[in-house]
Amino acid sequence: MSRKFALILVAALILLAVAPTLNTAQAQDTITLKFWHTYNETSPENQMLVDTLIPAFEAANPGVKVESVPFPYGEFRQTMLTALAGSEGPDLARLDIIWSPEFAKLGVLAPLSDIMPDWQELADRVFPGPLSTNMYDGKYWGLPLDTNTRVFMTNPTIYEQAGLTEAPKTIDEFKAQCDAVKALGSDYYLFSDGGTYGWAVLPWIWSFGGDIVNEDMTTSQGYLNGEKTVAAYEFLAEMVQNGCFSDGMTGSGFDSGANYFQDKVASIMDGPWMFPIAAAQYPDFQIQTALLPAGEGGSISVVGGENIVLFANTAADDARRDAALAFLRFTQSDEYQLKMSETGQLTVIPALLDNEYFKTHPYYGVFLEQLKTARARLPHPNWNNIETLLTDTGQLILRGEMSAQEALDIAVEEVDALLADN
Repeated sequence: MSRKFALILVAALILLAVAPTLNTAQAQDTITLKFWHTYNETSPENQMLVDTLIPAFEAANPGVKVESVPFPYGEFRQTMLTALAGSEGPDLARLDIIWSPEFAKLGVLAPLSDIMPDWQELADRVFPGPLSTNMYDGKYWGLPLDTNTRVFMTNPTIYEQAGLTEAPKTIDEFKAQCDAVKALGSDYYLFSDGGTYGWAVLPWIWSFGGDIVNEDMTTSQGYLNGEKTVAAYEFLAEMVQNGCFSDGMTGSGFDSGANYFQDKVASIMDGPWMFPIAAAQYPDFQIQTALLPAGEGGSISVVGGENIVLFANTAADDARRDAALAFLRFTQSDEYQLKMSETGQLTVIPALLDNEYFKTHPYYGVFLEQLKTARARLPHPNWNNIETLLTDTGQLILRGEMSAQEALDIAVEEVDALLADN
């Protein structure tokens, strides 16, 4: 043994002897899981996760730690794709339901229906609709974590000032309210939303009786450029161009939520998370809710929510897989689901709706009613590319740069090519 090596060895032994607080054995035994998600760091959801739920899980599972890693929604998908391409990334993630088929197709997820002996028991506990968004190539690659939908929210102050007595039941009634709101001033708007992506425009398309693809997702011809979908886009363009809707839909950056709470927007479409936001930031504001105004297709909103998924790299390591699946199962527990529901994350477990918390809840009722007719965005691996195309096409139409029929006729060819690439 060289003298240099001997000195290094002695120094290392001394360090171990005088530093027992390092607890080397415990450090080696502890598994730290990375859980990536898009909860805003200061949001009630993130606080509940970090301050209450993760500590509860760790207390019940000695030797397993969960590191909560929040990302802005707009950066999350690309950040994850980049990390996974470098064989890095999380153990578990909370994915928007529209991303699950794409990540499954990439081969980076573990098929839960194959590796979990209690898979069917867990699957039977959740709503079928959200569960279906985890299906790809005959397997399930995740479990629903939370679900939601958008409902119509009115501003009681503006409604009173404008002499409006109730939320519109139909799209025609809704359109007729514009003059009363605009009479309050040019900086008042009947409605506002943030863009022309699917979350914003699909409820209008469906409520008008239109659609973007056929049932088996093989073509958009006659659907995306069909008469009723064209009518929906023409309606949106008219309402933006005449100032009834804010220019937030055409990318101005107009903050729909803030202006709603600050009495400049008479109505928005949004989810149950708005109530905790109002309680924390606008405690004197009373959100009024209703079903979306109905058109020829009915009152049809969009299903939102997230799935929890396990990554293939983690599943390949027995110890990490078991620890990760333990946390995944915890997210399906009554405890987790009820606590997150307190922050505006609607439960995916229908049996819990019989719980006293939901029976007496002050605002979940309208969301549960809207969910009866709400529809999911396309569970297609190319949905993100399709949505980008819809967003760009919608901008052309709402800005008046192209007629709805012309723009949608062009879009159909590109959408069909994306549908075929499955």
